[in-house]
Amino acid sequence: MRERWPRSLTVPPQGLPPSRMALLGMLLGLLMASCFTFCLSHQNPEFALTSPEKSSTKEAERKETTAEEELDSEVLEVFHPTHEWQALRPGQAVPVGSHVRLNLQTGAREVKLQEEDKFQSNLKALKKGKRLDINANTYTSQDLKSALAKFKEGTEVESSKEDKARQAKIKRLFRPIEELKKDFEELNVVIETDMQIMVRLINKFNSSSSSLEEKIAALFDLEYYVHQMDNAQDLLSFGGLQVVINGLNSTEPLVKEYAAFVLGAAFSSNPKVQVEAIEGGALQKLLVILATEQPLTAKKKVLFALCSLLRHFPYAQQQFLKLGGLQVLRSLVQAKGTEVLAVRVVTLLYDLVTEKMFAEEEAELTQETSPEKLQQYRQVHLLPGLREQGWCEITAHLLALPEHDAREKVLQTLGALLATCRDRYHQDPQLSRTLVRLQAEYQALATLELQDGEDEGYFRELLGSINSLLKELR
Repeated sequence: MRERWPRSLTVPPQGLPPSRMALLGMLLGLLMASCFTFCLSHQNPEFALTSPEKSSTKEAERKETTAEEELDSEVLEVFHPTHEWQALRPGQAVPVGSHVRLNLQTGAREVKLQEEDKFQSNLKALKKGKRLDINANTYTSQDLKSALAKFKEGTEVESSKEDKARQAKIKRLFRPIEELKKDFEELNVVIETDMQIMVRLINKFNSSSSSLEEKIAALFDLEYYVHQMDNAQDLLSFGGLQVVINGLNSTEPLVKEYAAFVLGAAFSSNPKVQVEAIEGGALQKLLVILATEQPLTAKKKVLFALCSLLRHFPYAQQQFLKLGGLQVLRSLVQAKGTEVLAVRVVTLLYDLVTEKMFAEEEAELTQETSPEKLQQYRQVHLLPGLREQGWCEITAHLLALPEHDAREKVLQTLGALLATCRDRYHQDPQLSRTLVRLQAEYQALATLELQDGEDEGYFRELLGSINSLLKELR
């Protein structure tokens, strides 16, 4: 039978005023809300508004979190999840990359493997700051500290072993200098200095019992040592330089040749040796060899020694002019078959002319050159001597040489002598014809250089020198 409400509650009595009716309506609404709440509270707990299990679960979760913090210094049992959800017991460690959830019905934590790639899982876990995946059953913080300490000790021990092994290897490969000296003394081995070697070579060369081959070999080896400035000066200390200079008087052309070879190496940029050579009569002996009949190879070496003696030594240049050196060189250049020597002579004259010019200009501009040296250069009357000895015409005729390198050096010398030999150049019709012919030749060669992409080529420079001379002579 259906339950019905009492009539007194559903039908208001007749004749009640409106204010009483409003009060009864509010009471009726409150009664109905209380009945509805009572009915819902007796239904299935799953649909209850408040769940005792859930609040208890939250409290358990807080307790487990506190327990995990306390277990950091205790033994942690590593949990091995699968692809199915499994309950996680308190005190178990969760590997990196696992998927953890909280079951709201049972209040337990459940774990399973994630479906994504393991590398991505580990990467995400590291970014979130989760604990490392330790591939062992049980580890404690004390175990980790002990393992780290042992690792450091093992590294130090291994490093010390490697250092000792390396030091032992070095000792096997190299020996102390004191031991080596003792061994050499026991073997009667004497280490010679450069000075001692030069003394031995000079004695070998100066010995009457030495053969020609031994003397030549001694001079050849000596030339190697005197390239050094200190060794060349040491050659003076025991009279070795004078012995070599006296070798220029030998009747053997090879001895003259190699003696001049040694002197040329010793003279180069060595003022002290140059002064001793002048006082020892080297300049006269060199000029005598150039003025007499000698093999061409010997004259090459003698000319090399002469050039080394004269460069940057104004006093030697004065003596060269006094001894008739320009006449000797003129005869050497005009001889047949001496074209190679002619180019070297022209180069020497160019160097001497420009050297004096630069010395005077430097003295005027910087005042750094010593007055004595400048006075010596001013006493070298080279340009008047070249004009008197006919070098203006000799140099112009050498322009007919076929080699480009020889022509370049002759053109340089012609330009250096232009102020002194201008009138002689004008009186020489052959020089103008030669310059015009070379101008056409080098114009074609310069054009080929431009076609090959060479903006500043060798032949263009030669062409510029020829054009400058032609302009000066017109």
